[in-house]
Amino acid sequence: MRKTIISAWTEEWDDMYSVEAKAIRRIFGDNILDTYHIGSTSVPHIGYAKPIIDLLVVVRDINIVDSNNNGMAKLGYAPRGEQGIEGRRYFTKGGINRTHHVHTYAADNINIKKHLDFKGYLLSHPEVAKKYGELKISLAEKFPDNTYKYQEGKESFVNELMARATEWASNRPNN
Repeated sequence: MRKTIISAWTEEWDDMYSVEAKAIRRIFGDNILDTYHIGSTSVPHIGYAKPIIDLLVVVRDINIVDSNNNGMAKLGYAPRGEQGIEGRRYFTKGGINRTHHVHTYAADNINIKKHLDFKGYLLSHPEVAKKYGELKISLAEKFPDNTYKYQEGKESFVNELMARATEWASNRPNN
């Protein structure tokens, strides 16, 4: 079972994202439209996160992504299909000691906006981001050997944040 490890936020996570995004762009070629660094490692105000870089990859055609599985495997990624989210292609790197997650969606998928709104909300509300980081530390201490319990413990807080982020984004100009 994977351990729940939380680390202090570091700028190295941005560098790790950049290196990986370039490699993934080479694999996906013309199908790729954009990449984003998402998740807790992309929000400095959180202060603490699992040291796993989450990449959001936006593509023209989600069905073409499956033909890139071998290329992703050469980069060390395990293709996991939709992994419970319709319209997504999900890849993990690092096995039991995960280092990266890649969430791939076609350009019209609503989950892209949800991820970006969530990140935007946390960047714009540092006090909320800090509380999220504190929750992560608390849950990691409580469930160091059970990532499922750790995730379960965050669920209601994250769901509330998602709702706030959606409302916040809908009230912003140009939305």
